[in-house]
Amino acid sequence: MSTYRCKIGTSDGRVLEKEFESESRVALQESLEGQGFFVFKIHKASLQWFRKGAAGGSISGRRFLGLNQEMLVLIRSGLPILQVLDTLVDRMEPGNLLNTLQDIRSDIKGGNSLSDAFERFPKMFPQLYVASLRAGEQSGDLPITLARYIEYQKRVEAIRAKVRSATFYPMLLGIAVTVVVAFLLLYVIPSFTQVYADANVQLPLLTRMVIALANGLVSGLPVWVPALLITFFLLRAYAHTDGGAFQVDRVKLKLPFFGEMLNEYALSTFCRTFATTLASGIPIVQAMQMSRATLNNRVLETHLSAAVNRINEGAKISEALEQTGNFPVIAIRMIGVGETSGSLVDMLTDVSEYYEDEVERRLDRLTTMVEPLMMMTMGLLIGGIVIAMYIPIFQMSSTVQ
Repeated sequence: MSTYRCKIGTSDGRVLEKEFESESRVALQESLEGQGFFVFKIHKASLQWFRKGAAGGSISGRRFLGLNQEMLVLIRSGLPILQVLDTLVDRMEPGNLLNTLQDIRSDIKGGNSLSDAFERFPKMFPQLYVASLRAGEQSGDLPITLARYIEYQKRVEAIRAKVRSATFYPMLLGIAVTVVVAFLLLYVIPSFTQVYADANVQLPLLTRMVIALANGLVSGLPVWVPALLITFFLLRAYAHTDGGAFQVDRVKLKLPFFGEMLNEYALSTFCRTFATTLASGIPIVQAMQMSRATLNNRVLETHLSAAVNRINEGAKISEALEQTGNFPVIAIRMIGVGETSGSLVDMLTDVSEYYEDEVERRLDRLTTMVEPLMMMTMGLLIGGIVIAMYIPIFQMSSTVQ
């Protein structure tokens, strides 16, 4: 995600300059125009790493959820919004969030709406959240809209937690294997090599191969370490360009096993977000544009943008989504039924739950398959190196006897 500084005009005639995060300049312009803003200028913010603190930082999903739950309880109790914010500020620990809430309170006291005040901090509060607040203000049912957003956030955080949990152990094993093998090749084997050189014995082929690999790594350190670092930073820089990021996302979707799982995860998140925005009273096109960012994949976002254009031209939602080629048949049929029967929100929720269950099933399979496979690989690799280095010792001991 890149940060862009925008000069935009509102429907009531105001001209604002704000910063937004987006995958690309085109996607941001489409999103702003879909929300009813007139875009005068968009340019990429410079020195983003230096400006991060000044922009208000970010907030963790768990802390954001806790803030919303507290705010919902206070609003339901009948307190005016200023007293709600006063209560939140009094209970808040010092930090960026406290400073932000104090600024929001000052804006509301000065006459701004709640959604406009939160919108000033796009790095801390996502556009979907701001749009939900605005929809609740316009419809007069802010507690209901906020409760609906909290349920959405809980479900999304639960799926993310399962993804992190499923990938943690394989990553830990991978790091352990890399560290142990590097220690053997760079430190242990050179020590054995000197012992065998002093003994002047004929080494087996496997031992010679392992020693040659270790010697090559040690002697080539000044070459391959800088080469790896340069390659890493070049690839990373390319991946941060629009074209490079698009190609990376395309490759992700084509990966065996993982590509289909990533697609299902993206679609489940999109459908849940789309259902939440529609239930909040946001128009279909605007809801789809807001939900598009949750796909977190530029290829899917490009296809969805084309679907939004078809819907603007009068096509049905199910037909437009089918032409993207990313939605499975069962999802298209369920969305089509919901569109025809007037229960689109319920059907989108059902589609989301179905694919969330599919993602969980794939994660369970992945964990079940990867853990024993990595343990076996780790044992064979480390065991093979140890055996290769100890074979000459066994040979020398038999010769002495």
